[in-house]
Amino acid sequence: MEKVLYTNFTTTEELVDELLKQKEFKKAMTRTNLSKFWKDIAGEKFAKKSKPWGMLGGNTMIIACENAIVAQELLLHKAQLLEKFKPYTKSLKIKVDDLKFDAKKWINE
Repeated sequence: MEKVLYTNFTTTEELVDELLKQKEFKKAMTRTNLSKFWKDIAGEKFAKKSKPWGMLGGNTMIIACENAIVAQELLLHKAQLLEKFKPYTKSLKIKVDDLKFDAKKWINE
């Protein structure tokens, strides 16, 4: 019986390196990481009623809000939220210059 050698497999490290080279994958990972930090940035109260939804051109992050009241309240705290974002965006090597709060993007899960 002939022995079969399995030596042409891609290692996990090679696979991850290849994925990280893809621009869309990098964006998705960044958004996921920022979503994880939202509770620390917005606080417990607002984290339940809002969540990062996506990014627009010009380094603007869209925050989906449960309703217009939450969006208005977060808008009043926008400067503080942007300041709290800085350590996270710096470590992820991205820029968030503005926040847009949108009640139309909210999806109940």
